[in-house]
Amino acid sequence: MPAPDEADKLSASTTVSDGGSNARRPLGLFGGLSGKLLWLIVVCIMLAEVLIFFPSVSAMRLRWLDERLSAAAAAAIVIDGLQPVELTRALQKETLEATGTKAIVLRKDGTSRLLATSDMPTSVDEQYDLTNVPALTAIGDALDTLIFGGDRMIRVYGPVQDTNTGVEVVMKDKHLRNAMLLYSRNVFLLSILISLFTATLIFFALNRILIHPIRRLTGSMQEFSSDPEKPEHVFASDGGRDELSVAGRHLSAMQLELQKTLKQQKNLAALGLAVSKINHDMRNILASAQLMSDRLVDVDDPMVKRFAPKLLRTIDRAVGYTTEVLSYGQATESAPRRRAVRLSVLIEDVKDMLAIDVQSGVEFVEQVGLDLEVDADNEQLFRVIHNLCRNALQALTAMGDAGNAELVKRITVSAQRVGSVVSIIVDDTGPGMPPKARQNLFAAFRGSARSGGTGLGLAIARELVLAHGGTIALVEKPSVGTQFRIEIPDRPVSLEDYRSRTLHEK
Repeated sequence: MPAPDEADKLSASTTVSDGGSNARRPLGLFGGLSGKLLWLIVVCIMLAEVLIFFPSVSAMRLRWLDERLSAAAAAAIVIDGLQPVELTRALQKETLEATGTKAIVLRKDGTSRLLATSDMPTSVDEQYDLTNVPALTAIGDALDTLIFGGDRMIRVYGPVQDTNTGVEVVMKDKHLRNAMLLYSRNVFLLSILISLFTATLIFFALNRILIHPIRRLTGSMQEFSSDPEKPEHVFASDGGRDELSVAGRHLSAMQLELQKTLKQQKNLAALGLAVSKINHDMRNILASAQLMSDRLVDVDDPMVKRFAPKLLRTIDRAVGYTTEVLSYGQATESAPRRRAVRLSVLIEDVKDMLAIDVQSGVEFVEQVGLDLEVDADNEQLFRVIHNLCRNALQALTAMGDAGNAELVKRITVSAQRVGSVVSIIVDDTGPGMPPKARQNLFAAFRGSARSGGTGLGLAIARELVLAHGGTIALVEKPSVGTQFRIEIPDRPVSLEDYRSRTLHEK
């Protein structure tokens, strides 16, 4: 048996994690995959040898009996040629000892003649005809001799070559059984040597082709799990085309993706920590601003009275945002508090919040019916539309050429109801989203269309729309610019509410 190589020694002391423990538990030769594979090959070859053994030992038994029958036939032909002279008792005894028989009978021309006999038994235990022996019968007779033979008297008969002459002998099966046991022992030892030699060759071949790549995979998994942030712990695939090479490439891709995810989680954790430090002081500042803005309502000025309510709503939103600013990356957004919202009023608030500078040349076009209502959370839907419009305004402002009258800079917000679904479209005439931003659309820290952006606006918008059971998607358009479509379905009416409403109408 081959000694395990260095790789086997490594596999024999594989780290086994148990409840967070890093203790090493030696697997041993039988516990490792290499040792199991080696012994499995040996067992399989031995099983194959067993299947070969039974026909082999039965053939050996038939050859042994045929040799005894041939020796007796040769002696019988010689004795028959001496007729009418009969052999003496001493010569018959020597002939029987030479052939290993108790009696020799010659069958010729339909007659049987006892040529030699010594201590002729009164009965025989088994009879065997060697003329035509089926394979299964030969195997059964061989097993019977091995298990129960050794002290039985048997009678064997068969033809002499291709003639009509036959020979019959009576003999004990002791020597036959001993020869069969010796043959079985030799076959067993030879099978052990063949199985070990074959298993060794197959073992080294499979160890090179199969076990070594698997060990590389498991080793990479262990190193990566110990410190997944190190780039050198990413599995280096060999570029092969077999299944293990494909698995290695997928493992490498998965580890790289996991490293990116971990990096994003660290960014989110750092962002949450930074915002939590700012949040406390910001809430105090906004609370003071809220108290001072409340006094503006009492100022008797038409301009102040016009903008004071909007300023109050804006500060109220800011105070609400500070209490939920850590929701992204640490917890889910609160469930929408849905009610009927007049969409035109909400879009007007978005326009006021954008505070578009006239000098920028950006137009804000609202194409929403005055009576169009949407079943949604007012604050959450405001955040969604405001994020999209703010991104569009930033893209249009970054274009420059404010004095060029031919350059169209427009943000269009339109909406319509189709059945129980309200479709809202935010369209702009900006430069459009770059390919990288399209590939990572709605992904935080990767889906930003401008340099230095975080991409959180689209990620938060998608989360809020999904909370309403709706959809948000980037729409391909033939002209330049970016277009987003939001679809908000109405809440399904429960059966109890429908019945109560019907009864109330009646």
